[in-house]
Amino acid sequence: MPPIVSFFLRRLLGALPVLVVVLVGSFLLLEAASGDAVDSYVARSGAMDAEQMAQLRQDWGLDKGPLYRFRAYATALAEGDLGWSTSFERPVASVIFERLPITLLLMGVATALAFSLGSFLGILAGASPGSFRDRFLSIASLAIYAVPGFWLGLVLIVIFAVDLRWLPVGGIETIASGKSGLARLGDIAAHLILPVASLAMVYLVLYLRLMRDRMSEIWRDPFVSALEARGISRSRIVWRHVARNAVLPVVTMLGLQAAAMLGGSVVVESVFAIPGFGRLAAEAVARRDTPLLLGVILCSAVTVIIANLLVDLAYGKLDPRVRAGR
Repeated sequence: MPPIVSFFLRRLLGALPVLVVVLVGSFLLLEAASGDAVDSYVARSGAMDAEQMAQLRQDWGLDKGPLYRFRAYATALAEGDLGWSTSFERPVASVIFERLPITLLLMGVATALAFSLGSFLGILAGASPGSFRDRFLSIASLAIYAVPGFWLGLVLIVIFAVDLRWLPVGGIETIASGKSGLARLGDIAAHLILPVASLAMVYLVLYLRLMRDRMSEIWRDPFVSALEARGISRSRIVWRHVARNAVLPVVTMLGLQAAAMLGGSVVVESVFAIPGFGRLAAEAVARRDTPLLLGVILCSAVTVIIANLLVDLAYGKLDPRVRAGR
């Protein structure tokens, strides 16, 4: 078996205990919270007597003990059943798979933009450490990093949606537009510009700073002086040697930021009224929908694990030591 395949299988098996810990920990935290889904339902729908509340708890299985509920949930989960959403009155799996693609699209485009543009700007800054270009990009990145993501989203809405009216205010697409095909794709793309920009901006700065700092360190390595002594052009040294060695920690940060970007989508989706996975998590918390919230947390953990596995594969492609099993 090739070393990289063996490495991938080990990481995949190591992810199973992580999922168990996430599931058990989330269930215990939700059990420690006060109130339940019936209390939230009564607060939304109006008055309900004690007998009706007791019957509703019995119908939803909330009258049993925590151990019984967890055992029943784990048994159903082993059979591929994520449970029943008390707030949406639908299976949890259907609710999640309705919202998850929207968030994956938002995260995927924002991650690709932040990684590619941040790495490129980091290479431009790190190609000439101490130059005017380096100082300008460093100062600008620090200024952008100091801006909260939700505030940036609101500013973008005011400028480009309210004042200039170039882009939609929010949502994922125009309601009842009747568009299809390329026209609908263009409408969705227009709605994604502002949320993607606000979500990607902060992470773009992280990749820029990390790439720039790593390149400034590599310039002092002996092999760079040897390449310069051989008469190799500076642009070739920058792109083929210095940037390629500097991109490894940036790829590592890409995997670490997957969870942070998934959490950041909660704020962005709330600001731009996008019916995505992050907004679904907020609704599940507000309605004390335990099965739905557990499904959201579990799917989030799986998404982060898959992202880190993909990063591991990218590491094996970029670093020969990983392919050699070291």
